[in-house]
Amino acid sequence: MDPVLQHLIATLTEKFEAPRERVRPEATLGDLDLDSLAVIELFVTLQEHWNIPLDDTGADGRLTVDEVAHAVNDLLHQQDHDTVQ
Repeated sequence: MDPVLQHLIATLTEKFEAPRERVRPEATLGDLDLDSLAVIELFVTLQEHWNIPLDDTGADGRLTVDEVAHAVNDLLHQQDHDTVQ
């Protein structure tokens, strides 16, 4: 499993107390009962963990777990690419 998705699932279940059985890639953050403040807190948590500038301007409960994981992975790949240049 993708390490970003693994960390995201762990964060959602441990820090935000989302039921593990409901944390699936297609689940929205709203499905996991994260309100707007919790979504921002999730983004801040991910930014700090991965040391990336995750843009939270579009962060809301309609985002899926998979979309958040992809956003983090994209930034990590971009960061790796920028480091190589």
